[in-house]
Amino acid sequence: MAENKVNMLADFAPVSTQVWKDKIIADLKGADFDKKLVWRTPEGFNVQPFYRREDLKGLKTTVSAPGQFPYVRGTRTNNDWAIRQNICACKNARKANEKALEVLNKGINSLGFCLDKEKLTYHFIKTLLNGIAADCIAINFSICACAAPKLANILVRYYGRMGYDVKHMVGSINVDPIKNMLVKGKPLTREQVSAKIAEVVKAAKALPGYRVVGVNSVVLNNSGAYATQELAYALAWGAEYMTMLTEAGVPNYRAANAIRFNMGIGGNYFMELAKFRAARLLWAKIVEAYKAPIFTTALRNAAKMNVSAETSRFNMTIFDAYVNLLRTQTETMSAALAGVDEITVTPFDITYERPTDFSERIARNQQLLLKEEAHFDKIVDPAAGSYYLENLTASIAAEAWKQFLAIQEQGGMYQMVAEGKVQEHMAANLKARLNDVAKRKEVLLGSNQFPNFTEKAGKKIKADAGACSSICTCKTPLSNSPLRGEGCGSSCGNSSSLSLGEGRGEVLPTLPVARAAEEFEQLRLETEAAKKQPVAFMLTIGNLAMRIARAQFSCNFLACAGYKVIDNNGFATIAEGIKAARKAKADIIVLCSSDDEYATLAPKAWKKLQNAKELFIVAGAPACMEDLQKLGIQNFIHVRCNVLETLKQLNSQLLNK
Repeated sequence: MAENKVNMLADFAPVSTQVWKDKIIADLKGADFDKKLVWRTPEGFNVQPFYRREDLKGLKTTVSAPGQFPYVRGTRTNNDWAIRQNICACKNARKANEKALEVLNKGINSLGFCLDKEKLTYHFIKTLLNGIAADCIAINFSICACAAPKLANILVRYYGRMGYDVKHMVGSINVDPIKNMLVKGKPLTREQVSAKIAEVVKAAKALPGYRVVGVNSVVLNNSGAYATQELAYALAWGAEYMTMLTEAGVPNYRAANAIRFNMGIGGNYFMELAKFRAARLLWAKIVEAYKAPIFTTALRNAAKMNVSAETSRFNMTIFDAYVNLLRTQTETMSAALAGVDEITVTPFDITYERPTDFSERIARNQQLLLKEEAHFDKIVDPAAGSYYLENLTASIAAEAWKQFLAIQEQGGMYQMVAEGKVQEHMAANLKARLNDVAKRKEVLLGSNQFPNFTEKAGKKIKADAGACSSICTCKTPLSNSPLRGEGCGSSCGNSSSLSLGEGRGEVLPTLPVARAAEEFEQLRLETEAAKKQPVAFMLTIGNLAMRIARAQFSCNFLACAGYKVIDNNGFATIAEGIKAARKAKADIIVLCSSDDEYATLAPKAWKKLQNAKELFIVAGAPACMEDLQKLGIQNFIHVRCNVLETLKQLNSQLLNK
């Protein structure tokens, strides 16, 4: 019997890109294709609504395999990243050791310890690492740069006495003078920066598996940097350290092997995935530039970018805090699929308290789920070949490289930090980004959109909320607001207090410290602290569809300030609605109807309310708005509003009564 073979592709003729585009334009019914569908990203480039195979032509991101230069597809032939948890060891080595042993039995295979330089001794490290199989996991340390060489020497002694092969020990010592300049405003000369990193690299020569110079671009991410901004500065940061080390006589391959990139993971899922792929490509090209006289095998291998990624704090919230789990989960997925070397998940409650055992357990399990149940560690670079992601990677690489070259033209990363230009740029960027949050151009679920109407958060905020650094979770009370701070009073070297023992004596500008939701949270906390919670009553009338839509919009809008909102099915007359509002003891009456009906309904309502104690708001921006304003109606809420500023004005009127 003859076998019937079905060729599905033969039944469908190829369709050209132009045919697809013509069909889309026809469906747009006259709307401009570029304005309607082409996305202009905050990262500085356009994203098309669809991509096809032809869009892969000429892309350099598709020509290598995993583990092959320039490493866009990963530095390894597997995707088994390290799961990291940070532990504060600033005060007590024994307690930190107990916690480390506990979490090692719960899936962690990379530890981060924050150390106090004043307590650093051989005995302290011996106590801290007691019972830990240091040759089976990565062990990372954060300490003042001045104490880092001493720490490296202690580790060499300790590992040797324990019988470990020091040449195969893996971990890091996070020495990053430029970060201190950015975060603490500590002025350092270029010679001082160079001396600090060169000294620790030479001290750690016996630990070739240790990355001892950090590029902590995570601080830029936490200050609101977009993907290309963080990447461009990170590359310039790393290039600065490469130049300093090679000028100090460190061989090029050893200099590259000494650098670790501690990067943030933003909330844009695909953008962040592409960012890490582009980062490896560009860093490999930068390291290649140090090849004189030849590009040796050692340098080619050293061009593998080592990335420790940490979920962002910028988009984390106090209200509806469990949504932070959704944010950190998608961020972790981005980094894992992108093939980073190590991931730290920020506990969901860090915005309002020191992380609890529960939140730390959840943070660990978020990564374990991706490995043990979703099998993310089994596939290398699943983004490869995706028309969209390959183009996104190429676009990010191109834009970041353009910004990198601009930084180099201004003297490089050190010079820009010393002159305050990086800080100034990030402050301007943060201002613009917070403005987008205020206008809901950037949505934070539970904060500026779709809040939990009944949640109260003031009582759960602890005085010592927030961690003193990306690694430390010590219990020392913060000196600044739980809504803002990133500093502890300890002598661990991560304090927000400024030490001016070195450098030129002046104080440098520092990076801005803020979260996207902060101002909305402050509004809501003010409402919670008020003697009376304002009540907003929806006076729904007229067109059914429009009154329902506008009532829902208004409820979400006003609940972002913590007001009690009362929705309604609808009223037959304005008088009936106002009577019901007063029975509910409303402070705000929101008229919800259609634009056409506002011309008659709004004046009727205003006539009854203009001398009343209630605030009157019209939901929408009707064509008759100017006529209504001439009558004295001034409050309108609609999609073009600056939500934050509108709520601030309402708070000033309602809470000061």
